[in-house]
Amino acid sequence: MNPFDATKSGFLVCIAVCLFIYTFICLKDKLSEEPNGRKFNANIAECGFYPDELCSALFMGKTAALKIGNFCQNTYQPKPLNCIQTSCNCSMVLKTLHFITRPLSDEEGNFSLAYIITIHKELEMFVKLLRAIYMPQNIYCVHVDEKSPKHYRAAVQNIVNCFENIFISSKRENVVYAGFSRLQADINCMRDLVHSKIQWNYIINLCGQDYPIKTNKDIIQYIKSKWNGKNMTPGVVQPLHMKHRTQVSYKEYVHSGMSYVYPTKNIKAKPPYNLTIYFGSAYYILTKEFVEFTLTDARAKDLLEWSRDTYSPDEHYWVTLNRLNDAPGATPNADWEGNIRAIKWKDQEGIVHKGCKGHYIRDICVYGLGDLQWIIESPHLFANKFEPATYPLVMDCLERRHRLKVLHQAEVPIEEHWRFQEENYFNMKLN
Repeated sequence: MNPFDATKSGFLVCIAVCLFIYTFICLKDKLSEEPNGRKFNANIAECGFYPDELCSALFMGKTAALKIGNFCQNTYQPKPLNCIQTSCNCSMVLKTLHFITRPLSDEEGNFSLAYIITIHKELEMFVKLLRAIYMPQNIYCVHVDEKSPKHYRAAVQNIVNCFENIFISSKRENVVYAGFSRLQADINCMRDLVHSKIQWNYIINLCGQDYPIKTNKDIIQYIKSKWNGKNMTPGVVQPLHMKHRTQVSYKEYVHSGMSYVYPTKNIKAKPPYNLTIYFGSAYYILTKEFVEFTLTDARAKDLLEWSRDTYSPDEHYWVTLNRLNDAPGATPNADWEGNIRAIKWKDQEGIVHKGCKGHYIRDICVYGLGDLQWIIESPHLFANKFEPATYPLVMDCLERRHRLKVLHQAEVPIEEHWRFQEENYFNMKLN
C-alpha cells in the first residue's frame, strides 16, 4: 500500500469512529434528559447497536426514551431466531437459542415445576417464552391447537424433540376462545403430567402470549414463602353479572376457520352436589396432589361434565374446586390473592393502571413501550399479553432484562451460550 492509500484509509476510519461517538453522545444525552420543549430529532436514534441503553431508559419511564423507542419500533427488526424454521441438530438448537442446560442453584434443582403451555400461532413468541421459563429440572407439556397449520405443528415438534422434559400433549383440541375446549386442553396435559417420571411440585398454566416477569428462582421462593402446600386460584363467589355464564347452555362453533361460543335458549340444571360456583382467573398455580384430586374425585368429574356447555368454564372450574374444604391444598376463604398474572384490563383503567400504551384486544392490553415500567414494577410472576410482531422492542427489552436477572442470580458457573449477546458497551440496569 502506498503512503497516499494508507493516509486515505486512516482518514476514513477516523471519520467512522467520530460518527459513532457523536451518535452515541447524542442518544445518551436524549435518554438522560426529560423533554424541555425542544423538537425531538428522530434521525439520531440508533436502535440496533446498543438496545440495552434504550431498554434501561424505557424501564425507568424516561419520556425521551419513549420518543426514541416509538421511532425505533417502526425501524427496529430483531434478528430472526435460528433453528426454528430450518433444521438444526439438537446441540445447535440448545446453543443457538440460548437454552439454560443446568439447574442454577440447589434450591431450584430440588423444586421442580410443571408447565402447561397452550399455543396456536407465533412460533417465535413460543420459543421466547419457552427458553425464558426452561430449566432442565422442570417438565413442560405443550398443547398445540388442532387447528394450527401442519408446518407450525412440525416446527414445534422439531424443537420439542431436542428435550427429554418437553413434550406435546397426547390429545389435542380444537380450542375455541371461552369454550370448554380451552379447559379440556389443560386437563389433557394434566393427565400426561401426572404420569411423568419427573416428580414435580407445582403446575402452572400459560398461553402463547404470556411472558415471565420473575425468574424461576423468584417463582419458587414466592410459592414457598406465601403458598407452601396451597393452591393459587384467585377468585370470588360468582357475581350476579357473571351468572349468565352458567345459567344457560352454550355451544362451540368451529367451521371454515371461524370459531366462537354462542348461547342457546336451554336453561342449565343446578350445579352437582349443590356446589357454590365461584368466578376467578383461568390462570392458576396448583399442587400435584390437587391435580390428582381433580382427575379422580367424583365431585370434580361431575362438575367438569356439568361445565361442558358453560361460558369460559376455566374461569370457574379451578377456583370452585379449590374452595372445597377437603381438597388438597385448598384455600376456602381466599379472595383474589395470588400474584400470578399482570394484565391491564380496560375496565380497570384509571383504577389499577393508567391506561394501555399499546392497544386493547378483547378488553386486554397488548403491551406497548410505555407499559414496560409498569410491567417490571408489578409484583406478579407473569404478564399477558404480548405481540412481538406489533411491538418488537417490547419483547426484546423484556427478554434481555429477564435473562440478565436469571444469570445474576445463578449460583453455578455461567456458560457462554446462556447469554443473549456478548459484552457490549452498556450493561442494562436491573433496578
